[in-house]
Order: sequence, then structure tokens, then C-alpha cells
Amino acid sequence: MIQEHLRHVEEKICQACDRSGRDRDDVTLIAVSKTKPIEDLKEAYRCGTRYFGENKVQEIMEKYPQMPGDVKWHMIGHLQRNKVKYIVDKVAMIHSVDSLRLAQTIQTEAAKEQVTIPILLEVNVAGEESKFGLSVEEVIPLTEQISTMKNIHIQGLMTIAPYVDDPEENRWVFRELKKISVDIEEKNIDNVDMYVLSMGMTGDYEVAIEEGATMIRVGTGIFGSRVHLL
Repeated sequence: MIQEHLRHVEEKICQACDRSGRDRDDVTLIAVSKTKPIEDLKEAYRCGTRYFGENKVQEIMEKYPQMPGDVKWHMIGHLQRNKVKYIVDKVAMIHSVDSLRLAQTIQTEAAKEQVTIPILLEVNVAGEESKFGLSVEEVIPLTEQISTMKNIHIQGLMTIAPYVDDPEENRWVFRELKKISVDIEEKNIDNVDMYVLSMGMTGDYEVAIEEGATMIRVGTGIFGSRVHLL
């Protein structure tokens, strides 16, 4: 089943790239494996998946030793500062940095481990009160503050678009995130790159790709409906 789902997602990615005149290699598929059993992750791995996204530090800690060493783990959920130390040497990227205090903690823990952590700034483009993330106005000032931290490398932006029935309703969100990234890029800030746009999930990743996504986060479309843990 997972193999079939991955094949279907791959077809949709290729179609979206064709429609927007983009190279398929420009889009990285992150399999969102939160709440999923390790057997599902291993099946996806056997099908060629190497990028896995988790929402919780505890799940990364549990799954990390059970998966092959070439897996790239992405922390995509809200990250509490007191848990940064557990994953700073395990993740390939943190997508959800949304405050100076969190960035300072990542810097401190990364320096201890003598690693440099790629991060994305999470932007709440739609201004939803129920979601974490920076307001559009906060992004550039925080980018400039974090750019001075030697063990952090800002590589782009991330957003979680609203849940909508029609993915076209989120096109403006993805377009706005792209615009912000271009504005930052034009400032040529040291230690800041904007080549990652993490946007688009199972319901709207095709539109996100058409608007410039370089990473899409697909869970249900690969693993099926989420299992809610008690």
C-alpha cells in the first residue's frame, strides 16, 4: 500500500513540476511519519524514501536508532527549547524555528556538539491564531538576528497553510512565502540562504510546487490516515 501511495505521489509531483516548468530534482519529498509504526517507515525506506519528518522529539529519539544511518530526519513540529539538546546531533534540518529564544537555545546546544544546524524560519503567513510561526513582519528582523549565530545556518522558510477543501485557496499563501524569501535573498545577509521553501502537504502540495516549494511534507498521502495515540 505504501509503495502504491509513493508511486501516486511521485506522479503528482512530476505533473506539478511539468506544469510549472520545474525540474523534478528541485523538489524533495519528506515523508511525514509522525505516529506511524517503525514498520511503515522501513517499508517507505525500502521504496527509496530517505527523508522523514517528525513532529515530536520523542518520536525521533525512538525511531532514530531503529532506522538506517542514511535517513535524513527533519523536525517539522513545534520545538520546545528544553528538548533541543536531544536532537541537535540527529536531525538534518529543523523546520520550525519561530523565536529568537529558540534559536539561541539551538545555537548553544549545537556549539556544545560542534555541529552546524540547518534551520528554516516558520512563518504563519495566513495569521491563524491556532498555529505557531512568525508574522510576516517579524521574519526579516529575526533573520538578521539569527544570521550572527555561528552554529546555525538559515536555509529558507517554512509555512503550514490552512486546511482547506480546495487547494487553490492556499495558492496565495505559498506565493506570499516565496515573495518573502525573495525579499530576504535580495538583502544578501551573511550566513543566510533562501534555497529551501518547505510548504505544501497532502492536500495542497501540487499547488505548492507550482508556486516554488522545494520541500513538501506528505504524511497521509503516503502512510494513510494518521493514528491518534492515547
